[in-house]
Amino acid sequence: MKNLMTVVTTALCVALLSSAALADWDPGDDHKMHFPQLPDPLGWDVAFNDPLVLADDWRCGETGTVDDIHFWFSSHQDLFTDPAQLVNVHASIHEDDRTGPFSKPGALLWERDFTTTEVVVRQYETGNQGWYNPEAGVFIPPPDHLVTWQANITNITDPFEQKEGTIYWLDLSVQTATPDVELGWKTTQTQFEDDAVWGVPGTGWSELFDPIITPPRSLDLAFVITGSSTTIPEPGSAALLLLGAAGLVRRRRRA
Repeated sequence: MKNLMTVVTTALCVALLSSAALADWDPGDDHKMHFPQLPDPLGWDVAFNDPLVLADDWRCGETGTVDDIHFWFSSHQDLFTDPAQLVNVHASIHEDDRTGPFSKPGALLWERDFTTTEVVVRQYETGNQGWYNPEAGVFIPPPDHLVTWQANITNITDPFEQKEGTIYWLDLSVQTATPDVELGWKTTQTQFEDDAVWGVPGTGWSELFDPIITPPRSLDLAFVITGSSTTIPEPGSAALLLLGAAGLVRRRRRA
């Protein structure tokens, strides 16, 4: 029976440690939104260096905390080469505002700033990609750059609590170590609900469309909202499981 306790304890420790260590997100991993909006390897990268802000909507797939935010980006002319060049990500979550001609971020519900040490960045894939700055009206068709990166924000302190079936907006803006390193949030091929939007604080929102296709084609952005895994016990559950295993051992000893 001692062996049983050892196996259970070891398995739980490994599972919990593995959960804490995970940061990257891959297709097939858990998510808490309508569906993952994966990056278009041949799409646009839309500028979102501060003060330019981009936003896209999602529908909550399961009530609970937004524990992780994952998104994909590239850089104009591939000048981003080191994760340390991404010095800050400003993320905010908003209500869905459906007044006016198009939906857009509404009332602010939650916001945080994440510095270099709080964002895990990895190279994700390559492909001929275009660059688009909607504020400046500048677009450079592929191949402006090749490398796609994935940014992973995990271990969020005081995370946002979302409710199943509710539509929210995720706003993102970034700061880089030098102004010449311009980052773009990647577009996706899997669109949901209304267009993504862009704006500068104080000037309102504009819908995001492909800059070269007519009639205008909507653009959405590549991101995934995730939460605590349902396959790995929470600390309280782990303790209960251990107590249950201990009770099983005691009962077998009495027998």
